[in-house]
Amino acid sequence: MRTDAIGNGRAVLRLPFRASMLRPGGVVSGPMIMMLADACMYAVVLSAIGAVKLAVTTSFSVNFLYGAKPADLLAEGEILRLGSRLVVMQVRVHSEGSDEPVAHATGTYSIPPRRTPQELN
Repeated sequence: MRTDAIGNGRAVLRLPFRASMLRPGGVVSGPMIMMLADACMYAVVLSAIGAVKLAVTTSFSVNFLYGAKPADLLAEGEILRLGSRLVVMQVRVHSEGSDEPVAHATGTYSIPPRRTPQELN
């Protein structure tokens, strides 16, 4: 997996195709698509708030729309809402060379409260 673009609450990740990703029927397996979408959400969070310890997934949902053909997969993620404690995102996954989404994911991350150095002692 590699990052094609990242910044300002958006990210594009690429999962290069490997034959081991296929399930019976010749389509990319759901767990591979879920892994890519989840990683994209994390990249989106990092692009918006930086590396924050204990920023964690609180919800994650994937709708599989079409079978993903044997090709690189691209995940395009963006923030829908950035609050002080929660980040809500969506990710659209498609095969390279096609704009038709094979999956749509939504998720929420919990952001720990910011603490001053005095509060940490």
